[in-house]
Amino acid sequence: MDLATFLVQCLNAVQYGLLLFLLASGLTLIFGIMGVINLAHGSFYMLGAYLAFSLAPWFGTHFLAMLVVGTLLAAVFGALLEWVFFSFLYERDHLQQVLMTYALILVFEEARSLLVGNDVHGVAAPPWLAGSLPLGTLMTYPVYRLFASAACIAVGVALYWLVNRTRLGMMIRAGASNREMVRALGVDIRRLYRIVFAGGVALAALAGMIAAPMSSVYPGMGGQVLIVCFVVVVIGGIGSIVGALVASLLVGFVDTFGKVFFAEYSGVGIYLLMAVVLVWRPEGLMRRRF
Repeated sequence: MDLATFLVQCLNAVQYGLLLFLLASGLTLIFGIMGVINLAHGSFYMLGAYLAFSLAPWFGTHFLAMLVVGTLLAAVFGALLEWVFFSFLYERDHLQQVLMTYALILVFEEARSLLVGNDVHGVAAPPWLAGSLPLGTLMTYPVYRLFASAACIAVGVALYWLVNRTRLGMMIRAGASNREMVRALGVDIRRLYRIVFAGGVALAALAGMIAAPMSSVYPGMGGQVLIVCFVVVVIGGIGSIVGALVASLLVGFVDTFGKVFFAEYSGVGIYLLMAVVLVWRPEGLMRRRF
């Protein structure tokens, strides 16, 4: 493998890992803070991809505006969904949570089929991100993939600042540690959970919108990323955003270079990584929450 090819694979691994982080950070917030096992999280990723497909004709070259509008729509949908369904799951056992969220996967898939059909769709990258940068004399790298990595980094920094440097983040961390004490101090814990859930849905949908121009928009796409997303959360440590970032990058590199060097066995690479981490540190890479 020459240097240019190695560099391309490293960029692909980082880009994939950062996109996984954007998706997994929403799941680790919902799972770690609210205590809800949300199997429908992959459907929110699919929702974002189909939002990008539906909104693209309306926004044209205004891609950033489309991302903002789609993220806001997803956040509103997440708040409504939490109010209607998830607000009843906090005191239930995990089996009921799994059954409810699995039922939501079936509902979302059927709604997707009725609204947009079962065809495979594509979303074009905006013209100002459609070029490529040269890597060496023979290889190039798409500008859009670099934009996707930069966007994920920007969102990650903003999320870390929100959770660790703001009053809302302080309430989120306190609610995760002791919800009864936070409620006794006058904080509306259910409204706080609604905000967290809406934010998790928005992050997953944003990941789907960013990923749409890099891959096709197709039925069942949320199910493929859900398992990898849970792997990232378990490796990083439940409830830890920093852990989700580290785990996402590890998974990105293991998956990408596994397909390059061990194509026949690449499917088990990330699960072997998870097994090694759990044997070494059962609580995940990051002991500290957030």
